[in-house]
Amino acid sequence: MGIVELLLIAVGLAMDAFAVSVGKGLTLRNVTPRHGLLVGVWFGGFQALMPIIGYLLGTSFSSIVESVDHWIAFGLLMLIGLNMIRETLSGDEEGHSADFGFKHMLLMAIATSIDALAVGISMAFLNVSIWVAALIIGVVTFIISAVGIHLGARFGSRIGTKAGIIGGVILIAIGVKIVIEHIYF
Repeated sequence: MGIVELLLIAVGLAMDAFAVSVGKGLTLRNVTPRHGLLVGVWFGGFQALMPIIGYLLGTSFSSIVESVDHWIAFGLLMLIGLNMIRETLSGDEEGHSADFGFKHMLLMAIATSIDALAVGISMAFLNVSIWVAALIIGVVTFIISAVGIHLGARFGSRIGTKAGIIGGVILIAIGVKIVIEHIYF
């Protein structure tokens, strides 16, 4: 597998993290470089880690992971999205920093990187350095996620109070997309 194929895989895997980053940015009034760094590290880190774990698991667990990965991602994204919508509609203002708390970011990072686990399993059967692949996937996702939060914040300032609802809907839509892709494609 060449560098072009690895870059295409990295961009494809990063799209869910990008959409979630845009959704996170929509909820922010003032995005800082710290926000970009946080989403980049969380999403890029997990996108790099999951292929390594998948690679190490190899073929022995591939059927188990592939049969439920889309349901796990769907469930996590649905819960996070519904919670964002609930908080917005209830006027629950916990502060924007709570949105970047450990538990919340961990769940989002896992939810957006489960597909990377399956990719890692498939890479176990290919002629590819998992370390190079993981590095490329992680760096690409870091960059795309950091850009996504800034784009979301830019649009969020125009959208106003509906940003939390839009962010929640985006998360739910990603979960639905993951399930549909796994069921029908």
